[in-house]
Amino acid sequence: MAFFPMPSPRLFLLLSVFCWGGALAGAGAAAAPPNIIFVLADDYGTGEVGCYGADHYVTPHLDALARSGTRYTQAFTAALCGPSRAMILSGRYPFRTGATNQDATGNFTPAQETLMPAVLKTAGYATAAIGKWGQLPQDPAAFGFDETLQFKGSGVYWNTQAKGKEYLVNGAARSLGDGEYLPDLMHQHAVNFIEKHRAQPFYLYYSLSHVHVDILPTPDSAPGSKDLYGDNVAYLDKLIGKLVAELERLKLREKTLLVFCGDNGTAKVRAARATRGGRPLLGSKGSMQEGGGLVPLIASWPGTTAAGQVSAQLIDSSDFFPTFAELAGAALPAKKIVDGHSFAAQLRGEKGAPRAWIFNQLARQWYVREAGWKLDQAGQLFDMAEAPFAERLVSGAALAGPAAAARDRLQAALARLNPAGGILDNGDGTGRHAGRAEKPDRKPAK
Repeated sequence: MAFFPMPSPRLFLLLSVFCWGGALAGAGAAAAPPNIIFVLADDYGTGEVGCYGADHYVTPHLDALARSGTRYTQAFTAALCGPSRAMILSGRYPFRTGATNQDATGNFTPAQETLMPAVLKTAGYATAAIGKWGQLPQDPAAFGFDETLQFKGSGVYWNTQAKGKEYLVNGAARSLGDGEYLPDLMHQHAVNFIEKHRAQPFYLYYSLSHVHVDILPTPDSAPGSKDLYGDNVAYLDKLIGKLVAELERLKLREKTLLVFCGDNGTAKVRAARATRGGRPLLGSKGSMQEGGGLVPLIASWPGTTAAGQVSAQLIDSSDFFPTFAELAGAALPAKKIVDGHSFAAQLRGEKGAPRAWIFNQLARQWYVREAGWKLDQAGQLFDMAEAPFAERLVSGAALAGPAAAARDRLQAALARLNPAGGILDNGDGTGRHAGRAEKPDRKPAK
């Protein structure tokens, strides 16, 4: 047996300080707030993502992202892009902000609503908005984004489109050149922002053109392609792969929470093809059925979020606001009700406190939903055991036992929220248009 001399007391003290210092430094690094990249796809439902069981679309990069983190199977947003984006960025339900339809989302102001970048900036984050701003009011900078690239409307790709002649960078107009593909310019702008701020925490709200109409050839489309929509899904997936590769190149992958989400379900004209296991989802974009608000949601933060998880935890899109604020160490706005429930604990691998139900609204339609039941504004209860492919109205004698208990729970949740007591929609009922001859019935929102 070999014997080694004990270190001198002075050397022992130095070694102890070194070890404790290293441990503390490691603990500090582990607790450092992550970079946050939130990628929002347009009109992109679960039936178009390979890892969700899509029958007709192949998405290897999104599938790889899911394998590196958590794929959520019960994530919901408002069923149209304006109300959905308002809820994502404010953490508040439409009856509080007035963002109940596509036109009404343009009515609130920075004085009325505090959006995500303003909160994260208080914690030292650099912020950028790249891509679609759409139905949201004013411009991204007015709500706290430091750097911006935006285009008008939705689905902009080439300058052959009337709405694709120009885009804005930090408020200044730029012409989209012949042969320039706007999604590629957006990607490069995102990479430039990440490189510029790699030494500090940053928040990137990256709102894609894909796969909103117009459906046009991509740079990768074969001449005469017969499946331009499939080409666009493939290009969306390719951009995700390129983004991950850039984070790896910059050695930022484990320092970055990358979240991918859809802004609402698949557009109606594409819904029949967006099948999972041979079955179409019930409903589509603009619908209060599952296919309208159920969206793909993937969260990946290597080294913090366990890989390969599939979660049935209920999420609605108000939850991103408090989640990102908690991870950043930022305080939520004072004197405003934030409806979201943080799932930061679960992202860190802790148990947390998952929400018991989600709320969804479009115009004067709304519902609260548990894992197995849904109650709408008319008091109708639905059995969701076969969701997202079917929902069964429960009535009469069937409203007993578990169904009656679920109805009571969900009615109590709606009573606490009181959507009818908030800002009422003044539109045509579809969620797409506001009443032109009326002003919003805007009651004070908290």
